[in-house]
Amino acid sequence: MDQAATEPLGEDTFLATCAHTHLFPGARCRIGGLPDPDAFAAAPRTIELALRFADDVVTPADLCAQTPAGTVLRTAAYTTGAGTSVEERSWLIREVDPTGGEVVLVIGGSAPA
Repeated sequence: MDQAATEPLGEDTFLATCAHTHLFPGARCRIGGLPDPDAFAAAPRTIELALRFADDVVTPADLCAQTPAGTVLRTAAYTTGAGTSVEERSWLIREVDPTGGEVVLVIGGSAPA
């Protein structure tokens, strides 16, 4: 179920803002609120995220570090603001970069099942 854009995050959940209404290879998400973005980018760890898309739809996700495939972003199923259903999916993370006090994730291809 999608969360309202104004619903508070859990204590251990970080907001990741995405510039589009869905993810695809090359898409970027900015994670805010991490205590040490430089250290996180150098050695990502597993965290819970709330992905906020450009249409203000928010859905839960997990950033899973140190999987056999590398760092993976697992997203829950959600419906875009325009009504398009997007299935649960796992994405490889191509880059993790500290930028301006945040961490930018660059989406790669689909993660193996």
